[in-house]
Amino acid sequence: MHTDVIVVGAGFTGLSAALELAELGHSVRLLERDPDIGGLAGTFTVGERRLERFYHHWFASDEEMLRLCARLGISELMEPHLTRTGMYYANSVYRLSKPLDLLRFAPLPLVDRLRLGLLTVRAQRVRDWRLLEHRTAEEWLVSLGGRRVYDVVWRPLLEGKFGDHAAEVGATWMWTKLHLRGGSRTRSGSETLYYLRGGSDVLLTALRKRLADHGVDIRTDTAVQAVVTDGRRVTGVRTGDGEFHPARRVLLTVAPEPAAEMLEEQSDTHPCVPPLLRQLRRIRYLANICLVLENNRPLSDTYWLNVNDPSFPYVGVIEHTNMDEPARYGGRHIVYLSKYLPADAELYRMDDEQVFEHSLPYLRRMFPGFDRSWVDAHHVWRADHAQPVITPGYTRLMPPVQSRVTGLYLAGMAQVFPEDRGTNYAVRDGRRAGRLIADRLRTEPGDRHTSPEDTHA
Repeated sequence: MHTDVIVVGAGFTGLSAALELAELGHSVRLLERDPDIGGLAGTFTVGERRLERFYHHWFASDEEMLRLCARLGISELMEPHLTRTGMYYANSVYRLSKPLDLLRFAPLPLVDRLRLGLLTVRAQRVRDWRLLEHRTAEEWLVSLGGRRVYDVVWRPLLEGKFGDHAAEVGATWMWTKLHLRGGSRTRSGSETLYYLRGGSDVLLTALRKRLADHGVDIRTDTAVQAVVTDGRRVTGVRTGDGEFHPARRVLLTVAPEPAAEMLEEQSDTHPCVPPLLRQLRRIRYLANICLVLENNRPLSDTYWLNVNDPSFPYVGVIEHTNMDEPARYGGRHIVYLSKYLPADAELYRMDDEQVFEHSLPYLRRMFPGFDRSWVDAHHVWRADHAQPVITPGYTRLMPPVQSRVTGLYLAGMAQVFPEDRGTNYAVRDGRRAGRLIADRLRTEPGDRHTSPEDTHA
């Protein structure tokens, strides 16, 4: 039996697209290679609770996520938290939660501290990201705050995040970050973030139940090997066990590289596949490694600590239980150490115990009182495709949702531009893709290719 739509990937993009399609009356099969749904928001067990493998929180502006919680009847679980942010620089931790903290930021002379504060105000006044798309983040940030502010504050963050690609990162990526963080602050300058009581697991559980109620066929531990066409249009997908799943439409919500691998064998069969492969392979991605510590005491009182030290192996130290309560994790203090890096980097290729041992001396340097005995348990999580490298002129690289291969659609984190990746935008673009496919299903038998301007997620 043909399925109306096969959705590949059960992150929030795929889950939201499947729900949109199912609620509009279409049959949907959701295929996920991992043992469970959730993608980068997937969870693991800590004590008696489930916790995200990669840190998550939400902003007040994340309206799509708030609407999804309302649709699923769990809005009361979304809780606000006042959080503290800081920066690790020259073996010292500096608080950067409020405007007065900037005036105390000793690594910069007073005039540059004022320039740093003015920079964030000027950045938030930019309303149209298109004005910045031709510029690099370095060019824009230097023009706003000067070279010394850039070298002390922004260069280490960009190099820690993007490594060798730092000089290529577009101004639009940085604008998105500054705009979003500025909008999450109270009038006093404190930052309010949101987190679900019970974490992403309660959302994923409710979402999975709603999908099942609408007849969505969810198959985990099912890796898609290839998209199949008849030379004219998509006919379905083939999974790693050799099974063919016929479908009228296929939506790929995976990163560009695995999407290209799924299309590779059709490059000699369908004339529109080779140019699509070239487009997908122009988008570069970084992996992420996250060391998660279950500690018996806190490291600090800071939630989000940016690391401006190129010798430190991580770009961020996120102490989750300085946002959510340790009591909810059996008194454990949860810390994420995060690094974006190429998938062939030495740290990424270490085994879990090597990653932990490699990290201990750096933690002792950052937190002088730290001792190995503070860590009751540790976990290491890896994602091969975690962060697209957003460059100037990125809109020319980004593939449209509706491809020129009839019946094939693509929606993923590489297409949420100008926003950066995040579950809120995954929900938004999953819904958009679902509505677009539903519209095309109503106009059978043929598909009319829609311009990229109409179909970008």
